[in-house]
Amino acid sequence: MPIVIITGGSRGIGAATALACARRGMGVLITFNANQDAAETVVKTICQQGGQAAAVKLDVADSASFPAFRDEVARRLEAVWNTDRFDALVNNAGFGQFNPIVSVTEDDFDALYRVHLKGPFFLTQTLLPLMADGGHVVNISSATTRVATSGVAPYAAFKGGLEVLTRYMAKEFGDRRIRANSIAPGAIRTDLGGGLNDEFETLLAGQTALGRIGEPDDVGAMIANLLGEDSRWINAQTIEVSGGYMI
Repeated sequence: MPIVIITGGSRGIGAATALACARRGMGVLITFNANQDAAETVVKTICQQGGQAAAVKLDVADSASFPAFRDEVARRLEAVWNTDRFDALVNNAGFGQFNPIVSVTEDDFDALYRVHLKGPFFLTQTLLPLMADGGHVVNISSATTRVATSGVAPYAAFKGGLEVLTRYMAKEFGDRRIRANSIAPGAIRTDLGGGLNDEFETLLAGQTALGRIGEPDDVGAMIANLLGEDSRWINAQTIEVSGGYMI
């Protein structure tokens, strides 16, 4: 059974990805930061559907905690799946802030940096010894790296950096046949940055070729498919999953 680790798997795209992966026969280990109840609900749903899952607390902003997290992952792999290796890492955990450049503080900037670029970099580095050869890293980026949207400059800049990092991961991990790709969602119905009101949703739907905003399942299904054997030759790519946002 392939095993995938999904950061921020208690809600939104992360939870949808966990469920989609489990339906395709993968074991799923999700992380949560504050909402343990939501994470346990995802795990319970997967188990009720015949899958195997576990949840572990992780603050992606706290890179000093990563070695202890790696040790806990090793214990869960042994206890739940009787193995010492996992097959895929989805760096999904994140949050949004909406401020124009003129009002972004250094604290705002640093918080976004730690979660969206530094965190994925060092978490991947820390977990790499536990990843099986032929594995896969998927980094969650954003369509805001392609389309400038007022108020999200630091977020988009770090997501852009994550896309560059993805290509370097593909290059440097290639000797172990580990693929690395990034997924760039468009406007998705999640609570990132406070969620959507009706007016904002209507605006975003009007900017999307397919005439609606995306649902977490739209992205989760794509990530699960990318992790599968049929996508084995896709590497070092950024794939936008947006329904045709602002084209």
